[in-house]
Amino acid sequence: MAFFRPRVSREAEVRYHADVEISKSFPALLAEAGKAEQTVRDLRAADAPELELRAAGLAFDKALTEALRGAEAGRRATFGVKAYDDRIARRKAKATPKGARWSAEVERLRTLREENRMWGIPRAPRPVTF
Repeated sequence: MAFFRPRVSREAEVRYHADVEISKSFPALLAEAGKAEQTVRDLRAADAPELELRAAGLAFDKALTEALRGAEAGRRATFGVKAYDDRIARRKAKATPKGARWSAEVERLRTLREENRMWGIPRAPRPVTF
């Protein structure tokens, strides 16, 4: 009697192909985030008003979030179709050189986004009422 291992689910295949398409736009998203970061740095160096810094910080956060979504999709696509359904396959794929590079990139972007959220976006000025 032969034992057949079930194929991956149809949902996993659909998600995999969607992630492949999203990950193709990752370099452009990363370049956009780099431009937004440079804008924030230029405004800080020019000692711009708080409202401009806030707007630039929020734009940088949005660009980082989109780049992070692209990186996460690239990481999942690199892990392969089986990794969507099987956590062991996901762990094995993370240990490969490509998987480790994508995981490091995702962590780098997450850290950068959280740092920007904590320190890079000035609070909106509130009127003082008496």
